[in-house]
Amino acid sequence: MQTENPTIARLESQINWYDEKSLDNQKTYKVCKIIEMIAAAIIPFAAGYSAPAFFTGGLGVIIVVLEGVQQLFQYHNNWIAYRSTCESLKHEKYLYLGNAGPYLKVEDKIALLAERVESLVSKEHAKWIRGRTEEK
Repeated sequence: MQTENPTIARLESQINWYDEKSLDNQKTYKVCKIIEMIAAAIIPFAAGYSAPAFFTGGLGVIIVVLEGVQQLFQYHNNWIAYRSTCESLKHEKYLYLGNAGPYLKVEDKIALLAERVESLVSKEHAKWIRGRTEEK
């Protein structure tokens, strides 16, 4: 029975994780922004028709809260960073599978792949830690 190489398994799991997290953050970011835009567009319309103050004020509150949530959780930045890392990992995978680039003339291709994958993941993790530290 042949088992999958742990380096390839790690690469695939990281590609899947970053892809999923990128999509989750993209969807959340876009939903927040769409709700904000709709609320902002309704405010002048509601004010023009003398809507109750709690209604127009409530729309403003929604905008502020959603923007605060976006700033706190950084959905847009995470979407871009996770997508970038996912694409870099895919790029590495295809170079390895195609025996191209840095894999062309190397003896232990799987060891090189492991090093390069861990380097990409470590860089993303370091950026994440740095971002969390700066928030404090």
